Amino acid sequence: MKTSELRQKDEAGLKTEVKELQKAHFNLRMQKATQQLSNTNQLRQTRRAIARAKTILAEKQSAAAAAK
Repeated sequence: MKTSELRQKDEAGLKTEVKELQKAHFNLRMQKATQQLSNTNQLRQTRRAIARAKTILAEKQSAAAAAK
């Protein structure tokens, strides 16, 4: 998911997105462990997508805290 799409979501939406990405990353890790994963680049992509979503979530939370 692109950064601009993530920025349009609210905090709850970002939290669910992070959880979904973490589940996907776990499944990819299990596929790698059982040697069923052919494209190992997917692990890197999901790891970075998780980091991207968490960064935007932290930005939104700090902005909300500063506004109070």
